[in-house]
Amino acid sequence: MSVLVYVENAEGKFKKSIFEAVSYAKAIATQLNTNLTAISIGNVGASELENLGKYGATKVLNVSNEKLKSFVNQAYASVIAEAAKKEDANIIVVSNSFSGKGLVARIGVKLDAAVISGAIELPNTDGGKFTIKRTAFSNKAFATVDVTAQTKVISLTPNSYKVVEDGQSASIEDFAPTTKDSDFTTIIKDIVRATDKVSLPDAELVVSAGRGLKGPENWGMVEELANLLGAATACSKPVSDADWRPHSEHVGQTGIAISPNLYIAIGISGAIQHLAGVSSSKVIVVINKDPEAPFFKVADYGIVGDAFEVVPKLIAAVKSLKANS
Repeated sequence: MSVLVYVENAEGKFKKSIFEAVSYAKAIATQLNTNLTAISIGNVGASELENLGKYGATKVLNVSNEKLKSFVNQAYASVIAEAAKKEDANIIVVSNSFSGKGLVARIGVKLDAAVISGAIELPNTDGGKFTIKRTAFSNKAFATVDVTAQTKVISLTPNSYKVVEDGQSASIEDFAPTTKDSDFTTIIKDIVRATDKVSLPDAELVVSAGRGLKGPENWGMVEELANLLGAATACSKPVSDADWRPHSEHVGQTGIAISPNLYIAIGISGAIQHLAGVSSSKVIVVINKDPEAPFFKVADYGIVGDAFEVVPKLIAAVKSLKANS
C-alpha cells in the first residue's frame, strides 16, 4: 500500500496549496511507513515536477496528453483512480480547491473509497484506527471522523497544514492512462484566472469589507491596505449582490470558504452566513463602529471605531513600519 497525491497546476506552475498537500501526504506516508507518489496532469516542466521531491514525493507520474491539457472533471478523476490502482495506493490526497471539490467524490466512486472532504489535521492512526478532523456544516463546526474503509480519498483545506521541505529528490515517470470518450462528454472550454491578484483560497492574508464602507467609491483604502500587506481582497454577500465588488471576492457560506492566517473584516457585521466561510481563519481582526456587532464575539482582536478613521491610520502605521524595517 502507498499514498498518492494529485498535484494540480495553474498554467504549468504549482501553488503553495499544492506544496501543503504534498507535505501533508508525505506526513501520512511516514505515519504508515510507506512511500508517496505524486500525479501531475497537464503540461508541466521537468524542473517543476522534480521540485516536488523537496516536499516528500519520491516519484512523480507525469501525464502529458493533449486531450487532458485542460481540466476535465470526469477524465481527471479516471486518470487519478487508474494511477491509484497502478501504485497500489489506498490513500489519495487532493487539495480542497475548486477543482478538488469536484474530483474527490468522483475518485471515491471509482475506487469504492471513503471520502473525507475539508480535512484540517493529520489523521490519528494509533491502535490501527484512522481518525481525522474536518470542517462540517458549511464550516460552522468541526467533525472528527472514524474511517473504516480500506481506501480513503482526502481533500485538504488550504492553509490548514504547513509546507515542509525534506530535501529529497523525485524521479519522473511518464504515465499514459486509458482515456474513454465517455469521460469527455462535459468539458470546460475556458478557465479565466486573475493573474494580477492573490487567489482567495490560497491567500494567507485577506482584507475584507462590507456595507459599512457605504459605497464602491470608498474601496480604495481597502485595496491600499491589502497591497501593503500583500493580501487578497474580499467582501460580504450584500456588497457583491449590490455589484460594489465582483462576485469572485464574496466570502461566506454561499461564496468562497477561506482559511487564511489573518482575516481583517472592515465594516462587516458578522452574520452567521459570513462567519461560515471565514471561521477557519487563524486570526480574525474586526473593525466596526457598532460594539454589538456579532463579529466581535468570534474576533481575536477588535477595534470599535469608524472605518473611515481607523483604516487610514492603520495604513499609515503599516507604511511607517515598512519604511523603518
